[in-house]
Amino acid sequence: MDRPLRFCMITTFYPPYNFGGDGIFVQRLANELAQRGHHVEVIHCIDSYRLLAPSKTPTPSLAGQEPGEIYQNHPNVIVHGLKSRFGFLSPLTTQQTGIPFFKSSQIQEILKKGFNVIHYHNISLVGGPKILQYGQGIKLYSMHEYWLLCPTHTLFRFNRTVCTRPYCFLCTLMYKRPPQWWRYVGLVASAVKHVNAFIAISRFSQSIHHRLRTHIPILHLPSFVPEVKLVSDDQTLEKPYFLFVGRLEKLKGLQTLIPIFRQYRKAQLFIAGQGSYESHLQQLAEGSNHIHFLGYLSGQQLQTLYRNAVALIVPSICFEIYPLVMIEAFRQQTPAIVRNLGGMPEVIEESEGGFVYNTTEELIAAMDQLLADPSYRNDLGRRGYEAYQRSWTPEAHLKQYFRLIQEVETARGKKLD
Repeated sequence: MDRPLRFCMITTFYPPYNFGGDGIFVQRLANELAQRGHHVEVIHCIDSYRLLAPSKTPTPSLAGQEPGEIYQNHPNVIVHGLKSRFGFLSPLTTQQTGIPFFKSSQIQEILKKGFNVIHYHNISLVGGPKILQYGQGIKLYSMHEYWLLCPTHTLFRFNRTVCTRPYCFLCTLMYKRPPQWWRYVGLVASAVKHVNAFIAISRFSQSIHHRLRTHIPILHLPSFVPEVKLVSDDQTLEKPYFLFVGRLEKLKGLQTLIPIFRQYRKAQLFIAGQGSYESHLQQLAEGSNHIHFLGYLSGQQLQTLYRNAVALIVPSICFEIYPLVMIEAFRQQTPAIVRNLGGMPEVIEESEGGFVYNTTEELIAAMDQLLADPSYRNDLGRRGYEAYQRSWTPEAHLKQYFRLIQEVETARGKKLD
């Protein structure tokens, strides 16, 4: 962009008050923009993190559980971590009403500063659909999940299988969440009219979100991961390993890998991550000496793991939109093996950096081939890395991002100040 702009990012979670990839992406985007001279302010909800973070007490507390990790922001990034004296009742009320009830005045006061671009991300608990009506300027909405269509965000029906036929009310109860009555009164349809463009991170997500039946354009713009140094090879391990990285939740499908690796003696399985399904997964792996739970790892530790893995395996049994772990593996010249679901196959198709599997037999065949032919494994890794350099660096993303802003500016017929 030929001039500095003022951006406001609105998201429920932002590091360190964060659980998944959406908050990490917002932090990366905010800092990349700031490094290029733009002014960025971030609005997020600390109360939401405290409500959902593992707590030492049996009931939610006003104090909540605090994160331990520290994240650095560029000086051009101002972060507004919103808190209400009503604590966890604030995001709970937003979840029920679709309105930032207890934080409305705080949010609107920040937006009064004036921003060229207001970019919404995961707004489920920070403001609900009503927040889309706040503020002036170009409004973009990145669809990191399926929240606009699905009360549980994941299109994973009854916490068992992908959702192809919705049973939203019963499914919400199955997830032990209170029903969102605002979804039945047209609040989403009226709120999204205030958005200038939706950003779909994968083409699969783009096609799913056309169910919104809105005249507002839904444009494909994949995510990015920052560039890092290529980690040197380490051949000191006695036995090669495949790698899983992600939240330990049922929909991530790790329970489908563990039985395979209990029988598969040619390689180890390293598991990096934490989650509510962890104890069940450890029980499944009990007694196996080549399945290793590593817990939470820092970014640098993960780079080394990626680099030296035979391949990353992504066995998700849900409609993954665009797992950043695949791009992170490519960044270290490591191929990926992914289930044929959601947006994952299109990443393999574009990069030619791995395999797509439908059955256990196809997964094992892919693992066998990579173990038997290291040069082929390295060739796939190089293809993934070349695709990363073409499509998934910060520069590649921001080039398309600013082009989108200019297109919206032209369509509005109003030049940004």
